[in-house]
Amino acid sequence: MNIRTIERAYRRYAPGYDLYFGRFLQPGRRATVQCMSCHPGERILEVGVGTGLSLPLYPPETTVYGIDICPEMLARGSARVFREHLEQSAGLCRMNAERMGFADDTFDKVVAMYVVSVAPNPGRMVDEMRRVCKPHGELYFVNHFLHPHPAMAFIERMAAPLSRFLGFHPTLSLQGLVAEASLEVTEKTPVNAFGYWTLLRARNNKQTFRRAAVRTGCSSVARGTAELRAQGATAVAAAQDGSEFSLNPKIVSADDPA
Repeated sequence: MNIRTIERAYRRYAPGYDLYFGRFLQPGRRATVQCMSCHPGERILEVGVGTGLSLPLYPPETTVYGIDICPEMLARGSARVFREHLEQSAGLCRMNAERMGFADDTFDKVVAMYVVSVAPNPGRMVDEMRRVCKPHGELYFVNHFLHPHPAMAFIERMAAPLSRFLGFHPTLSLQGLVAEASLEVTEKTPVNAFGYWTLLRARNNKQTFRRAAVRTGCSSVARGTAELRAQGATAVAAAQDGSEFSLNPKIVSADDPA
């Protein structure tokens, strides 16, 4: 899948998204926000905020930013913020999750709900989440992963050719994601009906990557990423830009080259 395919799929979903995926997946959203234990004054980024179904769950003392690639989904999210007077929502904007316009170390916590299997390159998306999260912050994911039972996994693999129409990859492997993105998982919890989805809590171990990049002699963390992956290291470095945080971040369009 590419960005255009994803946009088309969620443009099609947008009018009925809350009906199809609202109440059904809300237990996972609620469990994720509870797990985040957001504190007053914390700045939170939600990747793939969509129609904003999770926004009312955040404490009003926090500041929540949301990004999504689909304008039609964001329009409904913005309407929810206005309609429900969600003061904790500081802004929603269209942005490519694999090339965010936020500065390094901007957010205390970064969360992606039902998004990682949508991204064309999940590892790159996690790298960006790590980059914009503060050192020693936390990353959260709730998603469906390839089922460990062979029969269920067979059915999911049969659905894989439909991924362009569905707008997500039904065969994303949990073990593969953790290995590719070098996630330091501290908590794993089944959520939603039958525990078919998984909530992950991970430590933002970007300092480990930076030290590793220095040991390789790389002049930047971004170049260090390639070095570490080429050497089969367990750490994956994130890109740095060193710019200051802005309340009006540079929007990275889906048209921008990856």
